[in-house]
Amino acid sequence: MNSAYLYVRVSTDEQKRKGYSLPEQEDRLLRHCEQNNIEVKGIFREDYSAKNFNRPEWTKLLGILKNRKKKDQENVLFIKWDRFSRNIEYAYQMIGILRSHNVQAMAIDQPIDFKIPESTVMLAVYLAVPESENTRRALNTLTGMRRARKAGRCVSTAPKGYQNLSHPDGRKYIAPKQPEADLMRWVFSELSTGNYSGEQVRKMAYAKGLKCERNNFWKIIRNPIYCGTIVVPPYEDEEIQFVKGLHEPLISESLFYDVQDVLNGNKRKTAVKFVSTDLLPLRGFLECPDCHRMLTGSASKGRHGKYFHYYHCTSGCKCRFKAATVNEYFENELLNFQLTPATGMLFKRVVIDVYQSEKRGDIDERKTILAEIERQEALLSNARKQIAANEIEPDDFKAIKTDCNKALKMLEDKLESLPTKGDSLRTIETLLDILIAKFTNIQSHFRQSSILDKRKLIGSMYPKNLCFDGVGHRTPYLNEPLSLIMQINKHLQGLENGKRPSFDDLSLMVARRGIEPLFQE
Repeated sequence: MNSAYLYVRVSTDEQKRKGYSLPEQEDRLLRHCEQNNIEVKGIFREDYSAKNFNRPEWTKLLGILKNRKKKDQENVLFIKWDRFSRNIEYAYQMIGILRSHNVQAMAIDQPIDFKIPESTVMLAVYLAVPESENTRRALNTLTGMRRARKAGRCVSTAPKGYQNLSHPDGRKYIAPKQPEADLMRWVFSELSTGNYSGEQVRKMAYAKGLKCERNNFWKIIRNPIYCGTIVVPPYEDEEIQFVKGLHEPLISESLFYDVQDVLNGNKRKTAVKFVSTDLLPLRGFLECPDCHRMLTGSASKGRHGKYFHYYHCTSGCKCRFKAATVNEYFENELLNFQLTPATGMLFKRVVIDVYQSEKRGDIDERKTILAEIERQEALLSNARKQIAANEIEPDDFKAIKTDCNKALKMLEDKLESLPTKGDSLRTIETLLDILIAKFTNIQSHFRQSSILDKRKLIGSMYPKNLCFDGVGHRTPYLNEPLSLIMQINKHLQGLENGKRPSFDDLSLMVARRGIEPLFQE
């Protein structure tokens, strides 16, 4: 052996072990070469795992060996065979590649004389021991991680909205990280409404400061860790498990499963609304007076570099209105929908009265969920009897059991999240107070609202498009609940023959039309 290339390698977890540092390996190899008069033609230092040969420095070394002009005998030296590889299959394959290029791999602490046939047995031992160590270490790691997950601990990198921390005793845990935690709460809240697609919510969250790529976003909104649940994956004979986590949940379980229903298409979605600029709140709500197509909106750059916004038609139609003019006209029209305090108080009394009377005749949702739980348990019990009687295959029983357990968990979570009767009434009263406050001073509220709130208000008022001709507008079609409210408002203002309706008359008017549409917003 006249010359050799030196190869030293250490992986991240081995850097803490004594005698495995790169300088230590390099120093021993250099002393070996000096004692045996071996010329060192290059030193390659690697900080990479040995599970395969996709390593930067080894790839560079192999390229040099393959591109030699003279195919004289060459050597690659390392300390032990576990520095070369920890996978026996890949190790034999690489030894064959090196031999095809007249290169010999050798460990100075575990030398092999390849001229002796029996030496191949020792080589097999040297290569098999590191692989068995790796397999054992991986198994111990897997067992430890599963044990930690079953105890409710997150053992992986913290998802968006959380951060990895350590207790004083060294135990790892995750905790909410601001402002990402609040942004993730907002993401789930928006997704549950079904008003926007997942990609639209991701872009809006990105604009708010949540830095998350598309693929990762779709993974995290499916992760139950946000509602306080740790998933223990299936392993061998163990089925998948859902464990209550020790960390602080960002959202409730009912909200998480509502989002999953929306993503899976099990929950009816409302029409997806597109995002408009602040100066074009009516885009998508206006109808062209000439061709009756929907008007769009855009900005035009003026002579002095300023931008002017317009609502305009498409497909060759020349209809166009200044956005500022149309917006001002609409804001003035909102004064026609301003409620008097008396209307608000009476309306609240009427709706609460009708709500209480209707709810008394409704089917109790709690009973419905309990009935479904009983049905799922009966289905699971029947499956157990069938597997005991060999009427179904074990794989079919396992699939039925998994589906039933998943359905039971969702139903139990929904049952726990159901509000009591008093809570429901307080929620209705709160919604009514918000509604009345908005419509008591609707013009000012509209001007101060964000673009999203403006569009929600417009969409809730007019189920059909508005038609503006530059001077006025065609009498718009109001939704039925708002039309009813305006009738009450006019009656209380004494605008119709000075007659004021009684409480019973107003209750009858509301009851005939139903109260469910009143809370669509």
